[in-house]
Formats: sequence, C-alpha cells, structure tokens
Amino acid sequence: MTAINNESIAVDSTLDARGLLCPEPVMMLHKHVRECQQGQVLQVLATDPSTTRDIPKFCNFLGHELLKQLEGQGESADEFHYWICKGADA
Repeated sequence: MTAINNESIAVDSTLDARGLLCPEPVMMLHKHVRECQQGQVLQVLATDPSTTRDIPKFCNFLGHELLKQLEGQGESADEFHYWICKGADA
C-alpha cells in the first residue's frame, strides 16, 4: 500500500525506469501496462524529466487514469513517481 493524499492505494506492480532516458521509460511503460489487467495500479519510478510530459500524454491518449504524479521523490530528490490505473483495452 502506498499513501496518496492520506489515502492508501494498492499497487499491483512497479516499473523501475530510473536511469533510463526518453523514449525508453514510455516504451517500457507501454509493454508493462499491456501485462496488467484492467483496473490494476502500476507505479512508475523514473529519473528522466521528460516523463513529466510523456507519461500524462501516454495515459490520456490510451485511456489510462493517472492517479497521482509526484516530483522530487527518492533519496536524491530527483525522481518522478507516477501511479497509473489501467483503463479498458482498446
């Protein structure tokens, strides 16, 4: 369970894309989200600042819900964390 806005959210799987640069994090996300079932929550950990633009666009375009997006996370405070709920398969 991860706390988001004082609410607990069950994370079904985590994608660690830290250290990868565009377009790799979104390419990995695309593959990983296909393996999830509708309604499951995927947590993404990234260090590439372009994910702040790319992941919300990915979710919007493919019909997934971006539940939460946090910047400045992790030990070195240069990580970006996302919680995505998989939408219906198109």
